[in-house]
Amino acid sequence: MSDATPTLPSQPISPGPAIPQPGAHGPRRLTLEPPPQYAGAMVNVTNHCNLRCRHCFVFRDGNPNDAEGEMKPDRLLRELRRLRDRHGIRTMLWMGGEPMLRWRLIEVGLTLFQRNTITTNGTIALKDLGPNLTYVVSLDGPREVNDSVRGEGTFDKVMKTISAIPDGFRPTVMVQCVLHRENQHRLEELVQVLLPTPVQGLTFSFYVPRAGEVSARAWESNEEREEAVDIVFDLKRRFPGFIWNSSRSLELLRSAHCRLVTDNCPMQQTMLPLYIEGDHFTTPFCCYGNDVDCDRCGSWGVFSMAAKMGGPWDAAAD
Repeated sequence: MSDATPTLPSQPISPGPAIPQPGAHGPRRLTLEPPPQYAGAMVNVTNHCNLRCRHCFVFRDGNPNDAEGEMKPDRLLRELRRLRDRHGIRTMLWMGGEPMLRWRLIEVGLTLFQRNTITTNGTIALKDLGPNLTYVVSLDGPREVNDSVRGEGTFDKVMKTISAIPDGFRPTVMVQCVLHRENQHRLEELVQVLLPTPVQGLTFSFYVPRAGEVSARAWESNEEREEAVDIVFDLKRRFPGFIWNSSRSLELLRSAHCRLVTDNCPMQQTMLPLYIEGDHFTTPFCCYGNDVDCDRCGSWGVFSMAAKMGGPWDAAAD
């Protein structure tokens, strides 16, 4: 781990699970009759990972993340096909662990869904698996900032992967940065590094803390987070084709509006999270697991979805 930009470990206070919202059924979603319908799903295809990122929400205590005895490829694909038909799933977000550790499984799984996205830490070579695929590669700032969270040498490995993308590569390749209190003033450096590369765009997902978390990364309030929202707005103004957060999604992140979104989370309505638990899937309270602080959520997925669909936030940010 690099010591160039030291980070404090998370120091949760009053830790506990998030309070379920109306309609948030947790594991019951997989057995309810009639089956609830979801346009999309996210699946952790493996609980193995070659990194141990300090802010990873998958490997928090209380989430189903045991790497032993996970499903064999044939069973996993069979279960995904069954759940697709049961819940009407059309799009899939492939995650882990590190999903590219099982890229051959994913190559088959891509045929099951109309649209696919793979979220990867970028340390394993990307495969050209066709045009109907988006790779979301994780980088959290310039070298020392990124590596203080994701591990020493990670930034250079990811940049090597990006530099190796050949001409004619058919999938879309974008980068997503987990924006937090420690890296919010180093974002333009990341933009400048990525602009000359084959990466087509960059999004910022605002850090989602655990319930009760007090740490160097977590904003204590949504009001404190406003400065980071302003920074991304400024980057979008200066690099409009490269920053893919929409203006409306950023406006909804402001403290005056964000609780209208998180109190009526659009991801609860549209996305089915699937975590491996032994030889079957389970689904946690939230895509981010069982212990999230919904009130301080800044997930790119949540706010980009809210910006595209109707809800109680319709009158906000106009």
